[in-house]
Amino acid sequence: MAARAFPLADILSVTTGLLLTRRTPSPGAALDEIFEYMTGEELAWWQAPRAADACTESFIAQHPFLADLKPPAATGSSLRKATLSLWLVTAELKHGTRLAVEPLAQWAPQDKAQELLDQIDLQSLPVAVPGA
Repeated sequence: MAARAFPLADILSVTTGLLLTRRTPSPGAALDEIFEYMTGEELAWWQAPRAADACTESFIAQHPFLADLKPPAATGSSLRKATLSLWLVTAELKHGTRLAVEPLAQWAPQDKAQELLDQIDLQSLPVAVPGA
């Protein structure tokens, strides 16, 4: 599959764990689109963390400067939003608003139901005792 360009803000949403995409009204669709392209499959929401880890590693391998793009720390919601916006615009001015990325070379598809069960620690769930 050929490389595809995605907005830097969307890619940084994956690598930083912060929802930086400018897509509205459904910003989560940006992540869905990246994950589907990168993995070649439509993922369930509980598969997103595994996809994010794999994609982050791939993005950094393809564009090493992403490893150094760390969002600034700021407190207060309005100050934090302004600080992140300025940081993002600065990153886009330096690196461009879009980056071409190749899909994952090695993605192990898993059964969605089994992957969800694997993530649930059944032994740590509270047990309801009738009459107690």
